[in-house]
Amino acid sequence: MLKNASQHSFHIPVMGLGYTVDTPVKVAKFGISSVASIMDDHLLEDMRRLYCRKNHLEYLEIKSDAIDSRSMRITAYLDLVDHLVTSQVEYLKQCDWNEDPQFAKYLSLIPQKHPIHNLLSLYFNAVKPDKVDLATLIKSEIVPGRIDVNIMTKVDKMNFDKEGNPLPREYSDALSALKGFTKSKVNGSVVFSAGMNPSLYGYAENFDCFFPDHLGKIQKGIILKVSDYRSALIQGRFLAKKGLFVSEFRIESGLNCGGHAFATDGFLVGTILEDFKTKRQELYEAIFSTCQQTLTQSNKNSLYASQEMKITYQGGIGTHAEDSFLQEYYQLDGTGWGSPFLLVPEATAVDSDTLDRILKSKTSDYFLSYASPLGVPFHNLRNSSGEEQRKTRIKKNRPGSPCYKKFLASNKEFTEKPICTASRQYQDLKVKAMATQNIEKAELDRVLEKDCLCEGLSAPGILSAGGTPRRNLVAVTICPGPNLAYFKSTYSLKEMVDHIYGKISLKLDPERPHVFVKELQLYVSYFKNEIEQSLKEKSQKQQNHLNKFRENLIEGISYYQELANSVSMDSIDIIQKMKSQFSQLKFEIESCSEEMPFEPTLS
Repeated sequence: MLKNASQHSFHIPVMGLGYTVDTPVKVAKFGISSVASIMDDHLLEDMRRLYCRKNHLEYLEIKSDAIDSRSMRITAYLDLVDHLVTSQVEYLKQCDWNEDPQFAKYLSLIPQKHPIHNLLSLYFNAVKPDKVDLATLIKSEIVPGRIDVNIMTKVDKMNFDKEGNPLPREYSDALSALKGFTKSKVNGSVVFSAGMNPSLYGYAENFDCFFPDHLGKIQKGIILKVSDYRSALIQGRFLAKKGLFVSEFRIESGLNCGGHAFATDGFLVGTILEDFKTKRQELYEAIFSTCQQTLTQSNKNSLYASQEMKITYQGGIGTHAEDSFLQEYYQLDGTGWGSPFLLVPEATAVDSDTLDRILKSKTSDYFLSYASPLGVPFHNLRNSSGEEQRKTRIKKNRPGSPCYKKFLASNKEFTEKPICTASRQYQDLKVKAMATQNIEKAELDRVLEKDCLCEGLSAPGILSAGGTPRRNLVAVTICPGPNLAYFKSTYSLKEMVDHIYGKISLKLDPERPHVFVKELQLYVSYFKNEIEQSLKEKSQKQQNHLNKFRENLIEGISYYQELANSVSMDSIDIIQKMKSQFSQLKFEIESCSEEMPFEPTLS
């Protein structure tokens, strides 16, 4: 079982199914926390086989025909990761601290304010009797970063036995993934993303690891990824009423992020963070008191009187100045740096072909697509091999993908059993049905834009580990945040960490806007698209939505303008540029509002 500590002020969030699947094995020994997706048990089984072979460990296959194979595969992979990281950390504890290059690298990555630096200085200058006690203290400080896992709550397909009979609810994709995590030796947290799943949250009540022990300590934590304060309060209370305490809320930008984009109604991240800052104590008290009351009524152990609840932010951060401002001004407990780490081979799983495509891409190659079968906007890269494959299949009059994993199979438009809208079966049926109707090309394109994320997002994990994906499905789908467009090289782990902490400054595209400005630009573009869609369907509901969206954007800009006048967010030149950009974007909002099919509400 691993001891967890926050040696760093940042973490590496989950990226796709495969990009961070083995990130803990690569960076946890340096005290860096990261998140791996556990949604694809096929990928985890393949990765376990590859890592067992690489480390000369016995590998016994867990076949997919067993009823509980999904949770068993997840447990087995996480146990392997736990074993490898434990071994790596033990090596750092026992090696020659004065000579070993691995320890020197570890030490160079740990922030200078960490107590281990002072302890080592004392150790090297101490006489022999004192060295023993100092060595014990130093070893206690050498702990791995957390090994956290991600469950996308909406990916929760029901499963069937060999005869086609539906299995009980506990065998659904999300619930079985949670079970796999709880049974593992990993002592990290589960990150629930994409909104509330009452069945999944209720299922968590079955596992003691989420409840306090006799000392008030919770073995495995629950982290919620949220887009605003209201969502945090609703979900946090829902879990608290079950005696489940949320140890961290990870606020993620609605649009300036990677993967699926869950846009807010025009609420900008600055105003959202301000909300959390001013209501943090209120949030904590509401959740803590409710949870404590439930635990008491259920005759369970109580929480610590000073139980910690963290607030962090992730999405589009690109410089040390942005990172430090966000943490200091909004009183955050940390930040998440995602997409930039796709250019750090030491940290993430990106195959060489995809890495080359990223480096050759332009800012315009990053776009918000409708590729996801979930029906949620999805960040995409125009020149990815996955996009090339999708377009080639259309040209060959064979749109859609073979559907083997079926994680996103949820459509019953043409079939009794759910199928995936990115599958060849669905797209063939849909295209034939549309051929008999008067359908615009844009509507057909929207159908054919759906892509197989199950294979495309898992392939890089296998490829970068030296393996070949099953059935030779090697095309890669990549879902980077727009921020990645401004990073123009590959970097060592030390270079990226030093950049985050301000020891060095990586050379970024000079046109890169501030994190606040970039998100606003994305929201203005999104707003314009919403107006365009509203011209096709005029309704009172749409009118109310657009009016509220516009009002929230204008309020957000006013907040930023006031902030820029009162707080030092960056250099004077950058702040002046930000002010100009805020004014220009406000003008764009007001101009495009004139195109709305109804009179906009005045702010």
